[in-house]
Amino acid sequence: MSVCKNIKGFTRKHEWLADLFALMAVAILFASLYFVLAYHSPILNWLFQNILINTPLAIGTLFFEIVLIFFLLNISTVTYNEDEDVGCFHTFRGRNSGSGSLGKIFNGWLHHIEYLGKRHR
Repeated sequence: MSVCKNIKGFTRKHEWLADLFALMAVAILFASLYFVLAYHSPILNWLFQNILINTPLAIGTLFFEIVLIFFLLNISTVTYNEDEDVGCFHTFRGRNSGSGSLGKIFNGWLHHIEYLGKRHR
């Protein structure tokens, strides 16, 4: 049994947990934005105390935070079909359109999320 099937089964039984993961991702995003904007002066002072060590630490922390947010969002959007024959890994239409336009990619993602919302109602 694949990991995707395990996650689909778990989120089917605990849909509130998928909603909690989405809420946690949004909370982490806005908390980090608030933290950086509110404490930008101490953060910059800390960075300039030892640039060679503190800059990679700050970039690593930022990368970890981005990965964590995407991980939580991916878990929260796992859906299930009534047909179990459908594969786990699909992409939204914007990625398959062949266009490199950022607007088309965002538009495709938005339609994908709206589609998922309709299926959960």
